[in-house]
Amino acid sequence: MKIKHQLAIFNALTRLLVILILWLMLPILVENVVYRHINNGLLEKKQKFIEHLDRNEINDFIENSSDSTETYSQFSTLHSEFLVLSKSPIKSDQKKAVFTNEYRIIEGEENEYRILQYHFVFDNQGYQLEIGSSLGEVKDLTFIIRFFIIIVFVVILLITFLADTFYIEYLLKPFYKIIDTKIRRVNEPEAFDHTPIKARSRDFRELDSVLNQMMDRISELFKKEKQFISNVSHELLTPIALLKNKFENLLQNDSLDDNAFDKIAGSLRTLDMLKKIINNLLLISRIENNQYEANESVNFHELIADLHEDLEDRIEDRDIQFCNNMQHDYVFTGNKTLMHILIYNLVTNAIKYNKPKGSIVIEDGFLDNHYFISIADSGIGMTASQIENIFNRFARISSEQDGQGLGLAIAESIASFHHIEIRVTSQINEGTTFTLLFPEAVKHN
Repeated sequence: MKIKHQLAIFNALTRLLVILILWLMLPILVENVVYRHINNGLLEKKQKFIEHLDRNEINDFIENSSDSTETYSQFSTLHSEFLVLSKSPIKSDQKKAVFTNEYRIIEGEENEYRILQYHFVFDNQGYQLEIGSSLGEVKDLTFIIRFFIIIVFVVILLITFLADTFYIEYLLKPFYKIIDTKIRRVNEPEAFDHTPIKARSRDFRELDSVLNQMMDRISELFKKEKQFISNVSHELLTPIALLKNKFENLLQNDSLDDNAFDKIAGSLRTLDMLKKIINNLLLISRIENNQYEANESVNFHELIADLHEDLEDRIEDRDIQFCNNMQHDYVFTGNKTLMHILIYNLVTNAIKYNKPKGSIVIEDGFLDNHYFISIADSGIGMTASQIENIFNRFARISSEQDGQGLGLAIAESIASFHHIEIRVTSQINEGTTFTLLFPEAVKHN
Protein backbone atom coordinates (compact mmCIF):
# COMPACT_ATOMS: atom_id res chain seq x y z
CA MET A 1 0.00 0.00 0.00
CA LYS A 2 1.35 3.40 -0.96
CA ILE A 3 2.20 5.95 1.71
CA LYS A 4 -0.46 8.39 0.46
CA HIS A 5 -3.17 5.80 1.00
CA GLN A 6 -1.79 4.91 4.43
CA LEU A 7 -1.82 8.56 5.49
CA ALA A 8 -5.34 9.09 4.14
CA ILE A 9 -6.63 5.99 5.94
CA PHE A 10 -4.92 7.05 9.17
CA ASN A 11 -6.53 10.50 9.00
CA ALA A 12 -9.90 8.94 8.21
CA LEU A 13 -9.64 6.52 11.16
CA THR A 14 -8.63 9.38 13.47
CA ARG A 15 -11.67 11.42 12.41
CA LEU A 16 -13.87 8.35 12.72
CA LEU A 17 -12.69 7.89 16.32
CA VAL A 18 -13.45 11.54 17.09
CA ILE A 19 -16.89 11.19 15.47
CA LEU A 20 -17.60 8.05 17.51
CA ILE A 21 -16.67 9.82 20.75
CA LEU A 22 -18.88 12.79 19.83
CA TRP A 23 -21.67 10.42 18.88
CA LEU A 24 -21.53 8.72 22.28
CA MET A 25 -21.37 12.06 24.11
CA LEU A 26 -24.08 13.68 22.00
CA PRO A 27 -27.11 12.42 24.00
CA ILE A 28 -25.56 13.67 27.26
CA LEU A 29 -24.76 17.05 25.75
CA VAL A 30 -28.19 17.44 24.16
CA GLU A 31 -30.00 16.35 27.31
CA ASN A 32 -28.01 18.73 29.47
CA VAL A 33 -28.76 21.65 27.18
CA VAL A 34 -32.42 20.74 26.75
CA TYR A 35 -32.99 19.96 30.44
CA ARG A 36 -31.40 23.24 31.40
CA HIS A 37 -33.71 25.06 29.02
CA ILE A 38 -36.78 23.19 30.35
CA ASN A 39 -35.74 23.77 33.97
CA ASN A 40 -35.45 27.48 33.38
CA GLY A 41 -38.90 27.48 31.78
CA LEU A 42 -40.42 25.58 34.70
CA LEU A 43 -38.82 27.96 37.19
CA GLU A 44 -40.24 30.96 35.33
CA LYS A 45 -43.73 29.42 35.38
CA LYS A 46 -43.37 28.63 39.07
CA GLN A 47 -42.30 32.19 39.80
CA LYS A 48 -45.27 33.67 37.94
CA PHE A 49 -47.65 31.27 39.69
CA ILE A 50 -46.27 32.04 43.16
CA GLU A 51 -46.25 35.84 42.60
CA HIS A 52 -50.00 35.93 41.85
CA LEU A 53 -51.02 33.29 44.39
CA ASP A 54 -53.50 34.17 47.15
CA ARG A 55 -55.81 32.29 49.53
CA ASN A 56 -58.79 32.29 47.16
CA GLU A 57 -56.77 30.72 44.34
CA ILE A 58 -55.37 28.09 46.69
CA ASN A 59 -58.85 27.22 47.92
CA ASP A 60 -60.12 26.99 44.34
CA PHE A 61 -57.32 24.54 43.42
CA ILE A 62 -57.78 22.41 46.49
CA GLU A 63 -61.61 22.37 46.37
CA ASN A 64 -61.79 21.68 42.62
CA SER A 65 -59.38 18.76 42.88
CA SER A 66 -60.81 17.23 46.08
CA ASP A 67 -64.10 16.21 44.48
CA SER A 68 -62.55 14.98 41.25
CA THR A 69 -60.84 11.76 40.34
CA GLU A 70 -58.45 13.72 38.13
CA THR A 71 -55.15 14.20 39.91
CA TYR A 72 -54.00 17.21 37.88
CA SER A 73 -55.58 20.55 38.40
CA GLN A 74 -54.48 22.04 35.08
CA PHE A 75 -53.05 20.58 31.89
CA SER A 76 -52.71 21.66 28.27
CA THR A 77 -54.91 20.34 25.48
CA LEU A 78 -52.04 18.37 23.94
CA HIS A 79 -50.94 17.05 27.34
CA SER A 80 -47.58 18.75 26.92
CA GLU A 81 -47.75 20.59 30.26
CA PHE A 82 -49.55 20.26 33.60
CA LEU A 83 -49.77 22.03 36.97
CA VAL A 84 -50.77 20.45 40.30
CA LEU A 85 -51.12 22.09 43.71
CA SER A 86 -51.62 19.93 46.77
CA LYS A 87 -51.24 20.16 50.53
CA SER A 88 -48.01 18.85 52.00
CA PRO A 89 -46.65 18.49 55.53
CA ILE A 90 -43.98 20.96 56.55
CA LYS A 91 -40.50 19.45 56.87
CA SER A 92 -37.48 21.42 57.95
CA ASP A 93 -34.97 19.43 55.88
CA GLN A 94 -37.05 19.27 52.74
CA LYS A 95 -35.64 20.88 49.57
CA LYS A 96 -37.73 23.65 48.20
CA ALA A 97 -37.29 22.77 44.50
CA VAL A 98 -36.54 19.36 43.00
CA PHE A 99 -36.42 18.37 39.31
CA THR A 100 -37.35 14.79 38.34
CA ASN A 101 -38.27 12.78 35.25
CA GLU A 102 -41.44 10.75 35.80
CA TYR A 103 -44.18 9.07 33.81
CA ARG A 104 -47.68 10.48 34.44
CA ILE A 105 -51.06 9.43 33.08
CA ILE A 106 -53.32 12.17 31.79
CA GLU A 107 -56.76 11.16 30.51
CA GLY A 108 -55.57 7.59 30.00
CA GLU A 109 -52.40 8.58 28.09
CA GLU A 110 -49.03 7.95 29.68
CA ASN A 111 -46.16 10.33 28.91
CA GLU A 112 -42.80 11.13 30.40
CA TYR A 113 -42.47 14.59 31.94
CA ARG A 114 -39.79 16.83 33.34
CA ILE A 115 -41.32 17.81 36.68
CA LEU A 116 -40.49 20.67 39.05
CA GLN A 117 -41.61 19.87 42.60
CA TYR A 118 -41.66 23.06 44.68
CA HIS A 119 -42.50 23.08 48.39
CA PHE A 120 -43.63 26.29 50.05
CA VAL A 121 -45.55 27.49 53.11
CA PHE A 122 -48.56 29.78 52.88
CA ASP A 123 -50.43 30.87 56.05
CA ASN A 124 -48.66 28.20 58.12
CA GLN A 125 -49.78 25.51 55.71
CA GLY A 126 -47.37 23.46 53.62
CA TYR A 127 -48.03 23.03 49.91
CA GLN A 128 -46.41 21.16 47.00
CA LEU A 129 -46.50 22.67 43.56
CA GLU A 130 -45.78 20.37 40.61
CA ILE A 131 -45.23 21.83 37.15
CA GLY A 132 -44.48 19.32 34.39
CA SER A 133 -43.33 19.64 30.78
CA SER A 134 -43.56 16.69 28.36
CA LEU A 135 -40.29 15.10 27.21
CA GLY A 136 -41.83 13.45 24.15
CA GLU A 137 -40.87 16.31 21.86
CA VAL A 138 -37.41 16.40 23.44
CA LYS A 139 -36.86 12.70 22.62
CA ASP A 140 -37.99 13.25 19.04
CA LEU A 141 -35.80 16.32 18.74
CA THR A 142 -32.80 14.45 20.14
CA PHE A 143 -33.29 11.62 17.63
CA ILE A 144 -33.57 14.08 14.73
CA ILE A 145 -30.46 15.94 15.88
CA ARG A 146 -28.47 12.70 16.23
CA PHE A 147 -29.62 11.46 12.81
CA PHE A 148 -28.80 14.79 11.17
CA ILE A 149 -25.40 15.02 12.86
CA ILE A 150 -24.41 11.46 11.87
CA ILE A 151 -25.24 12.29 8.24
CA VAL A 152 -23.15 15.45 8.50
CA PHE A 153 -20.30 13.48 10.09
CA VAL A 154 -20.36 10.85 7.33
CA VAL A 155 -20.32 13.53 4.63
CA ILE A 156 -17.47 15.33 6.37
CA LEU A 157 -15.56 12.05 6.70
CA LEU A 158 -15.90 11.26 2.99
CA ILE A 159 -15.03 14.80 1.89
CA THR A 160 -11.98 15.00 4.17
CA PHE A 161 -10.83 11.51 3.10
CA LEU A 162 -10.94 12.51 -0.57
CA ALA A 163 -9.35 15.87 0.20
CA ASP A 164 -6.55 14.17 2.18
CA THR A 165 -5.96 11.66 -0.62
CA PHE A 166 -5.62 14.35 -3.31
CA TYR A 167 -3.62 16.70 -1.09
CA ILE A 168 -1.23 13.96 0.07
CA GLU A 169 -0.83 12.84 -3.54
CA TYR A 170 -0.03 16.45 -4.45
CA LEU A 171 2.55 16.66 -1.64
CA LEU A 172 4.15 13.32 -2.56
CA LYS A 173 4.17 13.96 -6.30
CA PRO A 174 7.87 15.02 -6.28
CA PHE A 175 8.73 11.86 -4.31
CA TYR A 176 7.13 9.57 -6.89
CA LYS A 177 8.72 11.58 -9.67
CA ILE A 178 12.15 11.04 -8.10
CA ILE A 179 11.49 7.31 -7.95
CA ASP A 180 10.20 7.14 -11.52
CA THR A 181 12.70 9.34 -13.31
CA LYS A 182 15.86 8.97 -11.20
CA ILE A 183 15.76 5.47 -9.77
CA ARG A 184 13.42 3.11 -11.59
CA ARG A 185 14.52 4.03 -15.12
CA VAL A 186 18.24 4.15 -14.40
CA ASN A 187 20.10 1.12 -15.71
CA GLU A 188 23.55 2.70 -15.57
CA PRO A 189 24.95 5.64 -13.58
CA GLU A 190 25.87 7.42 -16.82
CA ALA A 191 22.20 7.52 -17.79
CA PHE A 192 21.18 9.28 -14.57
CA ASP A 193 19.11 12.45 -15.02
CA HIS A 194 20.53 15.28 -12.90
CA THR A 195 17.71 17.70 -13.71
CA PRO A 196 16.41 19.12 -10.38
CA ILE A 197 12.92 18.02 -9.41
CA LYS A 198 10.45 20.86 -8.88
CA ALA A 199 9.09 20.54 -5.35
CA ARG A 200 7.59 22.94 -2.84
CA SER A 201 8.76 20.80 0.06
CA ARG A 202 12.29 21.42 1.25
CA ASP A 203 12.61 17.75 2.25
CA PHE A 204 12.10 16.51 -1.31
CA ARG A 205 14.48 19.11 -2.74
CA GLU A 206 17.11 17.97 -0.26
CA LEU A 207 16.43 14.31 -1.13
CA ASP A 208 16.83 15.11 -4.82
CA SER A 209 20.09 16.96 -4.18
CA VAL A 210 21.55 14.16 -2.03
CA LEU A 211 20.50 11.58 -4.63
CA ASN A 212 22.24 13.57 -7.40
CA GLN A 213 25.43 13.78 -5.34
CA MET A 214 25.33 10.07 -4.54
CA MET A 215 24.84 9.13 -8.20
CA ASP A 216 27.73 11.42 -9.17
CA ARG A 217 30.03 9.51 -6.82
CA ILE A 218 28.72 6.15 -8.03
CA SER A 219 29.14 7.21 -11.65
CA GLU A 220 32.72 8.28 -11.01
CA LEU A 221 33.54 4.98 -9.30
CA PHE A 222 31.78 3.10 -12.08
CA LYS A 223 33.92 4.84 -14.71
CA LYS A 224 37.08 4.16 -12.74
CA GLU A 225 36.17 0.48 -12.43
CA LYS A 226 35.56 0.16 -16.17
CA GLN A 227 38.77 2.00 -16.96
CA PHE A 228 40.70 -0.16 -14.51
CA ILE A 229 39.40 -3.38 -16.07
CA SER A 230 40.22 -2.11 -19.54
CA ASN A 231 43.72 -0.96 -18.57
CA VAL A 232 44.57 -4.12 -16.66
CA SER A 233 43.30 -6.32 -19.47
CA HIS A 234 45.43 -4.49 -22.03
CA GLU A 235 48.49 -4.62 -19.79
CA LEU A 236 48.08 -8.36 -19.19
CA LEU A 237 47.78 -9.27 -22.85
CA THR A 238 51.37 -8.22 -23.61
CA PRO A 239 53.14 -10.44 -21.02
CA ILE A 240 50.81 -13.32 -21.88
CA ALA A 241 51.81 -13.02 -25.53
CA LEU A 242 55.49 -12.96 -24.57
CA LEU A 243 55.13 -16.00 -22.31
CA LYS A 244 53.23 -17.89 -24.96
CA ASN A 245 55.90 -17.12 -27.52
CA LYS A 246 58.66 -18.37 -25.20
CA PHE A 247 56.79 -21.57 -24.36
CA GLU A 248 56.17 -22.26 -28.04
CA ASN A 249 59.90 -21.78 -28.73
CA LEU A 250 60.73 -24.20 -25.90
CA LEU A 251 58.50 -26.82 -27.47
CA GLN A 252 60.75 -26.72 -30.55
CA ASN A 253 63.70 -27.92 -28.47
CA ASP A 254 64.37 -31.59 -29.23
CA SER A 255 66.20 -32.10 -25.92
CA LEU A 256 62.98 -31.89 -23.89
CA ASP A 257 61.77 -35.08 -22.30
CA ASP A 258 58.09 -36.04 -22.29
CA ASN A 259 57.48 -34.76 -18.76
CA ALA A 260 58.84 -31.29 -19.54
CA PHE A 261 56.95 -31.25 -22.83
CA ASP A 262 53.63 -31.99 -21.06
CA LYS A 263 54.23 -29.27 -18.46
CA ILE A 264 54.98 -26.66 -21.12
CA ALA A 265 51.92 -27.70 -23.14
CA GLY A 266 49.79 -27.42 -19.97
CA SER A 267 51.19 -23.95 -19.35
CA LEU A 268 50.26 -22.94 -22.90
CA ARG A 269 46.70 -24.15 -22.34
CA THR A 270 46.56 -22.10 -19.14
CA LEU A 271 47.80 -19.02 -20.99
CA ASP A 272 45.20 -19.56 -23.72
CA MET A 273 42.45 -19.77 -21.09
CA LEU A 274 43.78 -16.64 -19.36
CA LYS A 275 43.89 -14.80 -22.69
CA LYS A 276 40.33 -15.84 -23.41
CA ILE A 277 39.17 -14.56 -20.00
CA ILE A 278 40.93 -11.23 -20.54
CA ASN A 279 39.44 -10.85 -24.02
CA ASN A 280 35.97 -11.56 -22.62
CA LEU A 281 36.46 -8.99 -19.86
CA LEU A 282 37.64 -6.49 -22.45
CA LEU A 283 34.57 -7.23 -24.53
CA ILE A 284 32.28 -6.60 -21.55
CA SER A 285 34.15 -3.40 -20.71
CA ARG A 286 33.86 -2.08 -24.29
CA ILE A 287 30.17 -2.92 -24.42
CA GLU A 288 29.48 -1.16 -21.11
CA ASN A 289 31.51 1.85 -22.26
CA ASN A 290 29.38 2.07 -25.42
CA GLN A 291 32.36 1.61 -27.73
CA TYR A 292 30.31 -0.22 -30.37
CA GLU A 293 28.06 1.15 -33.05
CA ALA A 294 24.48 -0.11 -33.25
CA ASN A 295 23.38 0.88 -36.74
CA GLU A 296 23.57 -2.41 -38.66
CA SER A 297 20.67 -4.53 -39.92
CA VAL A 298 20.55 -7.94 -38.26
CA ASN A 299 18.47 -10.71 -39.84
CA PHE A 300 17.95 -13.36 -37.18
CA HIS A 301 16.76 -16.02 -39.60
CA GLU A 302 20.11 -15.88 -41.39
CA LEU A 303 22.04 -15.52 -38.14
CA ILE A 304 20.52 -18.71 -36.64
CA ALA A 305 21.13 -20.64 -39.84
CA ASP A 306 24.81 -19.60 -39.84
CA LEU A 307 25.17 -20.56 -36.16
CA HIS A 308 23.69 -23.98 -36.81
CA GLU A 309 26.24 -24.57 -39.54
CA ASP A 310 29.15 -23.38 -37.34
CA LEU A 311 28.12 -25.53 -34.36
CA GLU A 312 27.00 -28.58 -36.30
CA ASP A 313 30.01 -30.67 -35.28
CA ARG A 314 29.51 -29.99 -31.57
CA ILE A 315 25.79 -30.74 -31.87
CA GLU A 316 26.45 -34.06 -33.63
CA ASP A 317 29.13 -35.05 -31.11
CA ARG A 318 26.54 -34.96 -28.32
CA ASP A 319 23.80 -36.46 -30.54
CA ILE A 320 21.55 -33.45 -29.92
CA GLN A 321 18.55 -32.75 -32.11
CA PHE A 322 18.60 -29.12 -33.29
CA CYS A 323 15.18 -27.72 -34.34
CA ASN A 324 15.12 -24.35 -36.03
CA ASN A 325 11.48 -23.26 -36.04
CA MET A 326 12.12 -19.63 -37.05
CA GLN A 327 9.17 -18.35 -39.08
CA HIS A 328 9.84 -14.62 -39.45
CA ASP A 329 12.49 -12.71 -41.35
CA TYR A 330 12.74 -10.10 -38.63
CA VAL A 331 15.26 -7.30 -39.16
CA PHE A 332 16.72 -5.63 -36.08
CA THR A 333 18.92 -2.53 -36.01
CA GLY A 334 21.98 -3.09 -33.83
CA ASN A 335 25.52 -4.39 -33.86
CA LYS A 336 25.70 -7.54 -35.97
CA THR A 337 28.88 -8.89 -34.34
CA LEU A 338 27.54 -8.46 -30.81
CA MET A 339 24.18 -10.01 -31.70
CA HIS A 340 26.04 -13.00 -33.17
CA ILE A 341 27.98 -13.35 -29.89
CA LEU A 342 24.75 -13.08 -27.88
CA ILE A 343 22.92 -15.85 -29.75
CA TYR A 344 26.14 -17.93 -30.00
CA ASN A 345 26.64 -17.86 -26.20
CA LEU A 346 23.04 -18.87 -25.52
CA VAL A 347 23.15 -21.74 -28.03
CA THR A 348 26.55 -23.03 -26.80
CA ASN A 349 25.20 -22.83 -23.26
CA ALA A 350 22.23 -24.98 -24.35
CA ILE A 351 24.67 -27.50 -25.88
CA LYS A 352 26.98 -27.54 -22.85
CA TYR A 353 24.26 -28.15 -20.24
CA ASN A 354 22.09 -30.44 -22.37
CA LYS A 355 21.64 -34.16 -21.94
CA PRO A 356 23.02 -36.69 -24.46
CA LYS A 357 20.46 -37.24 -27.22
CA GLY A 358 18.63 -34.17 -25.99
CA SER A 359 17.13 -31.35 -28.06
CA ILE A 360 17.47 -27.64 -28.72
CA VAL A 361 14.45 -25.78 -30.09
CA ILE A 362 14.69 -22.22 -31.41
CA GLU A 363 11.44 -20.37 -32.06
CA ASP A 364 10.40 -16.80 -32.74
CA GLY A 365 7.19 -14.83 -32.69
CA PHE A 366 5.51 -11.70 -31.38
CA LEU A 367 4.39 -10.88 -27.86
CA ASP A 368 2.50 -7.61 -27.27
CA ASN A 369 3.84 -6.27 -30.58
CA HIS A 370 7.41 -7.12 -29.57
CA TYR A 371 9.47 -9.67 -31.43
CA PHE A 372 10.98 -12.50 -29.38
CA ILE A 373 13.37 -15.40 -29.89
CA SER A 374 13.33 -18.38 -27.51
CA ILE A 375 16.12 -20.94 -27.14
CA ALA A 376 14.91 -24.01 -25.24
CA ASP A 377 16.96 -27.07 -24.27
CA SER A 378 16.16 -30.37 -22.57
CA GLY A 379 19.13 -30.17 -20.21
CA ILE A 380 19.76 -30.36 -16.48
CA GLY A 381 17.75 -27.24 -15.65
CA MET A 382 18.28 -24.75 -12.83
CA THR A 383 16.84 -23.86 -9.45
CA ALA A 384 15.40 -20.41 -8.66
CA SER A 385 18.53 -19.42 -6.76
CA GLN A 386 20.74 -20.44 -9.70
CA ILE A 387 18.62 -18.39 -12.10
CA GLU A 388 19.19 -15.31 -9.93
CA ASN A 389 22.99 -15.62 -10.29
CA ILE A 390 23.51 -16.95 -13.82
CA PHE A 391 24.29 -13.50 -15.28
CA ASN A 392 26.96 -12.75 -12.65
CA ARG A 393 30.53 -12.86 -13.86
CA PHE A 394 32.38 -16.14 -13.26
CA ALA A 395 29.17 -17.83 -12.13
CA ARG A 396 28.69 -21.38 -13.41
CA ILE A 397 25.66 -23.65 -13.18
CA SER A 398 27.77 -26.78 -12.66
CA SER A 399 31.36 -27.07 -11.52
CA GLU A 400 31.73 -30.17 -13.66
CA GLN A 401 31.47 -28.15 -16.88
CA ASP A 402 34.35 -26.35 -18.54
CA GLY A 403 34.32 -22.59 -18.98
CA GLN A 404 35.04 -19.37 -17.15
CA GLY A 405 31.45 -18.35 -16.34
CA LEU A 406 31.54 -15.26 -18.56
CA GLY A 407 29.32 -16.37 -21.45
CA LEU A 408 26.00 -15.35 -19.91
CA ALA A 409 27.55 -12.20 -18.39
CA ILE A 410 28.58 -11.18 -21.92
CA ALA A 411 25.09 -12.07 -23.21
CA GLU A 412 23.49 -9.91 -20.53
CA SER A 413 25.79 -6.96 -21.34
CA ILE A 414 25.02 -7.21 -25.06
CA ALA A 415 21.27 -7.46 -24.36
CA SER A 416 21.41 -4.41 -22.08
CA PHE A 417 23.37 -2.49 -24.72
CA HIS A 418 20.59 -3.19 -27.25
CA HIS A 419 17.75 -2.69 -24.67
CA ILE A 420 16.74 -6.34 -25.02
CA GLU A 421 15.06 -8.11 -22.10
CA ILE A 422 16.24 -11.64 -21.27
CA ARG A 423 13.69 -13.89 -19.58
CA VAL A 424 14.68 -17.25 -18.12
CA THR A 425 12.44 -20.17 -17.20
CA SER A 426 13.79 -23.52 -16.03
CA GLN A 427 12.90 -26.77 -14.31
CA ILE A 428 15.32 -29.26 -12.83
CA ASN A 429 16.01 -32.21 -15.17
CA GLU A 430 13.54 -30.87 -17.72
CA GLY A 431 15.39 -28.01 -19.37
CA THR A 432 15.84 -24.26 -19.62
CA THR A 433 14.38 -21.64 -21.93
CA PHE A 434 16.03 -18.27 -22.66
CA THR A 435 13.69 -15.73 -24.27
CA LEU A 436 14.95 -12.52 -25.89
CA LEU A 437 12.26 -9.82 -25.98
CA PHE A 438 13.18 -7.04 -28.40
CA PRO A 439 12.22 -3.41 -27.79
CA GLU A 440 11.50 -2.25 -31.33
CA ALA A 441 8.07 -2.04 -32.90
CA VAL A 442 6.97 -4.82 -35.21
CA LYS A 443 8.94 -5.08 -38.47
CA HIS A 444 8.40 -8.45 -40.06
CA ASN A 445 7.53 -10.05 -43.32
